[in-house]
Amino acid sequence: MTGHRRARIVEQVQREGSMRVADLAARFDVSEVTIRSDLVILEREGRLLRDRGGAVAKGSHHFVTSLLGVDQRASLHLDKKRRIGAAAAQRVSPGDAILIDAGTTAVEIARQLTHVSPLTVVTNALNVALELGAAAGQRLIMLGGTFNRESASTVGALTEQSLAELSVQKLFLGTQAMDADGLTDSTMEIAQAKRAMIRSARQVILVTDSSKWGTSSLTKVCPLTEVDTIITDNELPADARTQIEALGIELVLV
Repeated sequence: MTGHRRARIVEQVQREGSMRVADLAARFDVSEVTIRSDLVILEREGRLLRDRGGAVAKGSHHFVTSLLGVDQRASLHLDKKRRIGAAAAQRVSPGDAILIDAGTTAVEIARQLTHVSPLTVVTNALNVALELGAAAGQRLIMLGGTFNRESASTVGALTEQSLAELSVQKLFLGTQAMDADGLTDSTMEIAQAKRAMIRSARQVILVTDSSKWGTSSLTKVCPLTEVDTIITDNELPADARTQIEALGIELVLV
């Protein structure tokens, strides 16, 4: 009985692409606790992937977007991210070697670069690699490491060692939080990867929407003075503009 239900859950999720726990519980007339237990076992067996509040089918578009957190984050401030991405992409020229950090703004940069050739792109971000993997005339270098599901990127010693061997002209860096003291992130592993990126680049371009200003997180990444240019939206507060420009950082508002 239990095995039959789990097989039907897999079939249903594959058919729909993704399903929520509540919907599965109603469909199979069992409790949500039972469904969650089923999903844990099915994920362990490699038959589907648990998502926030439900499950997604492996190999589907929903599987990829779940890994990337697109449903949760990509739609936030989307118009601003697109403008920032377009402005950042204008700073890339054929023949450049660039490094693109993980993040939903980074994806918007990548989408603007598919026509630029020749171009070498180094990234630790799965979503960026998916955007540029088929771009003609480009060399894509995907950094190895430990996969961090929160950022959909590789981090850790292998990532940092690879970055230590590289030298790129421009880094397009994202951030989870920033204020006058600098950039911060939620985990040490992500912060360490970002610091390794900064050391590998001749020019550091921070790409972030203005909602990140005035916020802070657990782990220090770098002071603002390690950033050469900040590209953000025109809703950045006036006091933030003054503080940034006082540090001699180029500020681009879009």
